[in-house]
Amino acid sequence: MHGALAEAGATDLGPAEKPDLKLGFIKLTDMAPLAVAWEQGYFLDEGLFVELEAQANWKVLLDRVITGELDGAHMLAGQPLGATIGYGTQADIITAFSMDLNGNGITVSNDVWQQMEQHLPQQADGNPVHPVSAEALKPVVDSYRDRGERFPMGMVFPVSTHNYELRYWLAAGGLNPGYYDPENGDTSGTLQADVQLSVTPPPQMPATLEAGTIKGYCVGEPWNQQAVFKGIGVPVITDYEIWPNNPEKVFGVTEGWAEKYPNTHVRLLRALIRAAYWLDENDNANREAAVRMLARPNYVGADPQVIANSMTGTFEYEKGDVRSVPDFNVFFRYFATYPYPSDAIWYLTQMRRWGQIAEPKPDNWYIETAKKVYRADIYAEAAQSLIDNGTLSADDFPDLSAENFERPGQGELIDGVAFTPRQPNAYIDSFAIGLKGRDTAVAAE
Repeated sequence: MHGALAEAGATDLGPAEKPDLKLGFIKLTDMAPLAVAWEQGYFLDEGLFVELEAQANWKVLLDRVITGELDGAHMLAGQPLGATIGYGTQADIITAFSMDLNGNGITVSNDVWQQMEQHLPQQADGNPVHPVSAEALKPVVDSYRDRGERFPMGMVFPVSTHNYELRYWLAAGGLNPGYYDPENGDTSGTLQADVQLSVTPPPQMPATLEAGTIKGYCVGEPWNQQAVFKGIGVPVITDYEIWPNNPEKVFGVTEGWAEKYPNTHVRLLRALIRAAYWLDENDNANREAAVRMLARPNYVGADPQVIANSMTGTFEYEKGDVRSVPDFNVFFRYFATYPYPSDAIWYLTQMRRWGQIAEPKPDNWYIETAKKVYRADIYAEAAQSLIDNGTLSADDFPDLSAENFERPGQGELIDGVAFTPRQPNAYIDSFAIGLKGRDTAVAAE
């Protein structure tokens, strides 16, 4: 009974304790499950009266969830983890829903691209071979250093996927993106940096690039395609090329909220799971409708053509260099919505690699922290109720009675270093650039 309207809920699921909800989001394509759940009536099916509200930036969004001004929000996958371990703001935030896989890119200014292009092999059609390694950026960065200038790039938040993906790509190409040293009050992340990374809110990325304040950035859509559309920059790589089927955003609430309103939480998850299913249903048949929805000013508010560039299975690098990337945005395929502990562990290893986690932790700390924050038990309750009332099939989900520790179907990372989520310390120690063992940022310096 795929796609059928849900009943008021699974027979054993009680009514929502808090039916009136305000949920936050940032103006990005991957907020789509929230928009779809509202527009398709999935929230109403669950007895939920939801107001969706765009937030100014990721910090404001997180703070408002913590204070209770927002009931929950579209979050960076690293935000519930960063908050729980006390990096920046300390608060017990959990997620029981992964909003999407992939969806980001790294863009550089036109002048930087012209310099990079000289170092890249070309295809028969004259376009560069992809994926593009940061090794091609290294001579450009070196030329800035030789002139006594910093090479600045933007990312959206210190615990964002974008920060870790940009750092991963740079380090894989031999460039040090810098260390954090929170114990000594240095949260800039620029200790020993070859490339100076700083925070810029996603919708402001193109204008900041155009102004010359930054020379490149890592951001979600539609803000890479916007640079192409405006003729101000060139996306050089997608995160799908850095790590195929990497986790991206999550839906987060405080642990206290989840405990106080368990039925409301499960009903929210049911609506979001159905929305994610709709987005990927019948080989993305609904994506054009989703593009029109997201283009509205109350959601993403970008030109439909810009949003469609990535949402409909293609990605434009240089103007006219359009390539097929069918999995650039994944919302439901490959069990995308399941909150796998391995997703959380990868983020935690990158936090340690770059010094946000200042001291070494044993392997079991990573595993236990992941399971505390990424709540597969709550997800399983929502998914099982959708199976029980015939809305979705058991085949749409992993085995809900199993541990489901590691996300299946992920490709190799761009540097060829194998991700070993059950041995996080061995993984951290395997990188050429990054903190290892008992290193601290000061000791590494």
